[in-house]
Amino acid sequence: MEKKKNRKGLIIAGSMIGSLLLLLFVLFFVLTTHTQIVVGLIQKATYGDKSFNSYEPYYEPINGLKENGQYLISEIKYDDEYPNSYLDITYPDGDLTADRPTLVYFHGGGFFAGSKNMGDPLAASEATALLDDICAQGYNIVNVDYALVSAAHFPVPLIQANRAFAYLLAHQDEYHLDMDNIVIMGSSAGAILSSQMGSIVTNPEYADLLGITPALTPEQVKAVVLDDAPLDYNHFDLATKMLVGNYVKGSIYLNKGEIKKYNNIGSLTANYPAAVLLGSEYRLDMNVMHKELNSLGCEHILVDPYAERGVKKQHCFVAEERVDEIAKDAFDRMMDFINNKTK
Repeated sequence: MEKKKNRKGLIIAGSMIGSLLLLLFVLFFVLTTHTQIVVGLIQKATYGDKSFNSYEPYYEPINGLKENGQYLISEIKYDDEYPNSYLDITYPDGDLTADRPTLVYFHGGGFFAGSKNMGDPLAASEATALLDDICAQGYNIVNVDYALVSAAHFPVPLIQANRAFAYLLAHQDEYHLDMDNIVIMGSSAGAILSSQMGSIVTNPEYADLLGITPALTPEQVKAVVLDDAPLDYNHFDLATKMLVGNYVKGSIYLNKGEIKKYNNIGSLTANYPAAVLLGSEYRLDMNVMHKELNSLGCEHILVDPYAERGVKKQHCFVAEERVDEIAKDAFDRMMDFINNKTK
């Protein structure tokens, strides 16, 4: 009798465990095939009830000197079709007509957060200070905003980036920008956009794959700076797949064709712009790209503190260049490289 009771108890316990495991599997499947559920909760925690996709600027436009002596023209509308289609231009000083290279920057934030004003909430802080310090070295900085999920998915931010370049080309005389001497830079999600834009400009097959006709020519882009770009999708951890998969299709289960469109490493050519690769959280991705650029004979440098010093750094660590010596070294090497290409 006792054995029968024990057996019955084991059957009930096994049934309960099996049901629980099935429930967990179903929950996992639902969340990984409807990733906006999780991302939406993160957005709610980040923004509350505030809008993060808008057809109107979030701030009053500025046209004047900042406290640091740099000159800012903000909230310039570059397109009408998608939300957040605004950009800012910052000049090193009040002499807007000086001949300087143009650095176009795209912020990070996992395609669900961040902006040209706040930078990337997922990364090392002081992203906007980083741009001020690049500007101070003699660059006109164009800081571009773009639409976030769920209002827009891949490749909409790339379409917006291309339209921003088209706008800048059409208005280069008005804003005194040298559009034949451009550096494209981005951090995290913005580094993904910058990496992909480098391929759109230099590889017609990749541009056709995405259905984008590049506004820029390869000759105009002197360098790209990729600050910790997660590109190698098949090797992402689950958290990164949730963010990137949500951006691409609303699911972590991307097919080969979708990965080919997203991960431009497979579409690099010998014409890819000179590149600075900054690797910390996504150093493995930057190393994969480094090896491919080496095989193609493309001019580039890789800055990888873990490989060079055995030190793990925060995501997009170069933004800490004012307070961290390793970040300052990365910043100096980056500036030496792009100065060599543009000045």
